[in-house]
Amino acid sequence: MSGKSRRDFLKKSALIGAGVAGFSTTTSKAAPKNILSEDRMGVLVDTTACVGCRNCEWACKDAHGLPAGNLESYEDRKILETKRRPDHTALTVVNEYPHGKNSNLPIDLKVQCMHCDHPACVSACIVGAFSKQENGSVIWDTDMCIGCRYCMAACPFQIPAFEYDKALNPLIMKCDFCFERTKEGKLPACVSICPVEALTYGPRTELIKIARSRIKRNPARYVDHIFGEYEVGGTSWMYLASKDFKELDFPNLGKNPAPGVSESIQHGIFAYFVPPVSLYALLGGIMWITKRRKELEEEGKI
Repeated sequence: MSGKSRRDFLKKSALIGAGVAGFSTTTSKAAPKNILSEDRMGVLVDTTACVGCRNCEWACKDAHGLPAGNLESYEDRKILETKRRPDHTALTVVNEYPHGKNSNLPIDLKVQCMHCDHPACVSACIVGAFSKQENGSVIWDTDMCIGCRYCMAACPFQIPAFEYDKALNPLIMKCDFCFERTKEGKLPACVSICPVEALTYGPRTELIKIARSRIKRNPARYVDHIFGEYEVGGTSWMYLASKDFKELDFPNLGKNPAPGVSESIQHGIFAYFVPPVSLYALLGGIMWITKRRKELEEEGKI
């Protein structure tokens, strides 16, 4: 091999190796943001006050640019006969359950992301796309998401949804606690439209005091349990109800944060994850080197 050919050969090999190494170690190592501020906000959902109007469903869709339809169409209560989960078309839904104590009225229950204090989705995401913000919101960066859907498997409340019907650029979808609205000092869309004030937005510590006060003042109306105060280490959305939460399809969760041991395992495995584009670059470099070596051999230069 001539001096110039050898120099070209080594230069291209070094560039390929450096490019792959640099890309994999600087951009793919996940560094999730999880701020647990004492001043984080939350919502207290009083299911004994909810009337099942589903205005919150419409407001959420409208605020997030999802097809919302006419608000009057949400007055049809037939949809409440079937239990639903949030999905990529509806980031929050209302379900109905048989009445609780001291009431002949059904229990209407709003469901959405709980915005956990120690989010399993943040822990599970191998590229750090999910983050817990200072105001309590759990949000994600769509541009960083690689569609692995680990967040869906990790969530103890089975909330994140995936746009399976989109062949190009499908997204993970869930309630973002109206992050952009609250940054501007506005209420979350669902809270602002609730006609009976079943949803109370405020500092999480204050909401717990309000919830305890309501239970103390009216023990016949509520079960003595604030769901979300301690479950999986605490959540930003908390609930009061007139019957056991197990009967309202809430998961039976302990007080320990959901991420558990999976975080250290997953981030240990994927700390130096090489994305497909880097693998293609590496393979392409190897193929070029092999081809060039064969050409030089045929030319008798090596």
